[in-house]
Parts: sequence; C-alpha cells; structure tokens
Amino acid sequence: KVLKEKGLATFREYYDYVVADPTGKALEILIDRISTNHTFFYREHDHFEFFLKTVLPAMKNQQQARKNLRVWCPGCSSGEEPYTLAWLLMEFFGRDINAWDVGVLATDISSRVLEKAAAGIYEAESVERLPSSWSKKYFHRLPDGRFSANDAVKKLVTYRRLNLMRQDYPFKGKFSVIFCRNVMIYFDQPTRAALVQRFHRYMEPGGYLFIGHSETLGREDSYFRYVRPAVYQKV
Repeated sequence: KVLKEKGLATFREYYDYVVADPTGKALEILIDRISTNHTFFYREHDHFEFFLKTVLPAMKNQQQARKNLRVWCPGCSSGEEPYTLAWLLMEFFGRDINAWDVGVLATDISSRVLEKAAAGIYEAESVERLPSSWSKKYFHRLPDGRFSANDAVKKLVTYRRLNLMRQDYPFKGKFSVIFCRNVMIYFDQPTRAALVQRFHRYMEPGGYLFIGHSETLGREDSYFRYVRPAVYQKV
C-alpha cells in the first residue's frame, strides 16, 4: 500500500525513500505498520497478582522514607497493561496514594498505539472481560458503547515514545518495577543481553523485572536473580 501511495516500484526504492527522508516521518510510519501490538487487560494475571500481593508491599516498605514508587512499562502497546498497573497501584495504596509519588511510565516505539493508549478508549468486549467491580470503578461507558478509562487512572500513566535500542534513556530517576513482557522475544541474544543490562542500570536496588512467559533471562544472568516464572529481582 505504501509503495503504491508513493509511486515506488520496489522495496529497494522504498528503503531508499525511508533512509532519505530528513524528517524521520517515513521511518515512523514504517515502524507503525510493522509493529506487533497484541495485548489485553490483565494478561497473564498471575503476574499482576504477584505484583499486587508481593512486590508492592516489599517496595513500599523499601521506599517508605522517600515515598517514591515508579513503574516502567516498555512496549506498552495500546495501554491495557499500564492502565492495569495503574489501578492496581490505586487498589494497593488506597487513600494513601496522594502521600506518595507513584506512577507508571509507558513507552513504545509506535506513535500510533501511543495515541490510542493516551486516549484510553476501548471496545466494550475488551473491558467487559474484567470483573464488573473493576470495570465500573475504573472506566465509564461512552454513548457509543465503548469504555473510557477514568481520569484518575489516566493521571497515573505517562506515555512517551522511546526506542529501546538507544544506549541511554532520558530518565531522571530509577524504577522499582519494570514490566517488559513479550518484547524481547523479537530480539536476538546480544540485543536482549544489552537491554537487560540497561534495565539493571535504571532500576532501584531490589527492584523487580517482569518478562513474558515465553522469554527467559537464563539462570546464569548476573544482573537479576530468578524469583518465579518470568519474574526476576535486581541483584
């Protein structure tokens, strides 16, 4: 479709077109077209249960003096995962949440999915999979039948475009928890190893890393210790 739109005859011509674009917009469009963005609310629910019942109490105790707890969700896609993390933070802290600096940074390389995520609007069948108490508490139904995340949930999530292949990330502080699930499966081993090192660099001591169940760091990894399937803790 893009070849036809631009009057290009071959993929080589398209490649040259992307490389020559001084604005970077052509590359951004290419990334949006080829990115995989399949996700849904409360995916791999055992991770979220462990996050709520084990990780948050541990990190709250560790950060009691600073009252700072930050979560990073790289490869956030259309927002289902970071919004899930946001309402779990709200469930855990309750009324005390205003006394803490808590929030979720959600990043992705695709501008298209980031726009959808920031809007926070989802089809009814997506939200209705959740327990009714949660869908009523954290969403409101729109006139067209879709659901929108409540402002309180949106307030806890910041969306930014970020290429994980960068050698350094523009972060001022460190994170207590990183949810990077089903992202590294698309990278080769050297790229995964370098990314894990960067996760270690930008994580608080004792912080937790969640990855997809089809991914592994390997028991020989020196940056994180194995906690349970697809959950690791910073060494």
